[in-house]
Amino acid sequence: MNNVSDSFNSGLHSFFDFLPTLLGAVLLLFLAWIVATLVKKAVQKGLKAAGFGRLLTKWGVTNSQEQADKTIDSLSQVLYFLVWLLFLPGILGMLGLDAVARPISNMFDTALNFLPNLFAAVVIIAIGVFVARFVKNLVYNLAVTLDIDKWVSKFTSSSSEKPATPSAGQKSTMAKVLGNIVYIVILIPIVTIALETLNIDSISRPIVEVLNQILAAIPNIIVAIILLAVGIVIAKFVGEMLTDLLSSSGINNLTKYVKNLGDMNFDLAKIIGQIVAVVIGVFFLVEALNVLNLEVLNTIGSAIIAYLPLVLSALVILGIGVVGGTVLGGFISKSTGNKFAGETLKYILIVLSVFMALDQLQFATSIVNLAFILILGALSVAFAIAFGVGGRDFAKSQLAKLDKKMDKENK
Repeated sequence: MNNVSDSFNSGLHSFFDFLPTLLGAVLLLFLAWIVATLVKKAVQKGLKAAGFGRLLTKWGVTNSQEQADKTIDSLSQVLYFLVWLLFLPGILGMLGLDAVARPISNMFDTALNFLPNLFAAVVIIAIGVFVARFVKNLVYNLAVTLDIDKWVSKFTSSSSEKPATPSAGQKSTMAKVLGNIVYIVILIPIVTIALETLNIDSISRPIVEVLNQILAAIPNIIVAIILLAVGIVIAKFVGEMLTDLLSSSGINNLTKYVKNLGDMNFDLAKIIGQIVAVVIGVFFLVEALNVLNLEVLNTIGSAIIAYLPLVLSALVILGIGVVGGTVLGGFISKSTGNKFAGETLKYILIVLSVFMALDQLQFATSIVNLAFILILGALSVAFAIAFGVGGRDFAKSQLAKLDKKMDKENK
């Protein structure tokens, strides 16, 4: 009996010893609810009264005032639970639940220790954006003042065309491009410094390495752009000069026979000049790719240079086929008076040149050769059947017409 009484007294004594702690936890819980509610109401009412919803709609964060009010309510609710989290470690600690309170306390300690780094990174980004925008506007206004689009149009338009004056909406196109390039170039090192300030190696290290590689490649990119621009200017100048020289040498007189027989009119001097200009431009493009020092681009450049002779020879074959087919087709049509025979010969030669060009380009060589043989065989069989079975009278009349014309010319 005495043991039961002693246990009861001990338990009662422990309860009364724990009662102040329990009351303190309840009071702290009540205080947390009051503070969280006040913060929620203050933020909710204050932001709505200050017109923060209109700013959210103006910035494009929300689409309507109703959606903006819901966003403010959600923000105040987040702050409400955040206040509860701030009081929660103290409440759990008073109740003796340190194992539960300790992770929450460590989380808040980590967050509070991270706040200075985050604030410093935000300040660095803000200053960097301000400086980048200032330099961007400076470059933009300078480019507009120099009317850089006019100079670019002089180098890109042909000499026979008057350089177009950009309209009001297009006048600052190149100026905007230069301003945005300067803006990005300035922001890259600033973002790198801001990420390093955060001291989050798992996130910042790979991003910083990529940004450093981009920053290191910027000089090569600038050299490549300059080299490409110079190449375009040189290619344009050489192409136009060669066109003028060939035109003055009378090379276009060679096309008169083609025009008379094949009803084709083209400027041979201009075609040669443009081909030479494209070839020179391709060489400068490949050299610009090599300046970037990227293995993939170097491989692509080497492949372009190695493939260029095949392309040129394929173009020559195709041009000869089209011109020769047109000339021979016109000659046959005028000689025999049979337009069908001339058109047939014309398209046969064009198709033949197309297959030869594809073979020269090494474009699925076996398939192209097999397709050509099958098409040629099918046409031969179809021609033989058409004239041997269903077109004997037509073939006879055509041969008779040709025989009479030959006899007439011999007399």
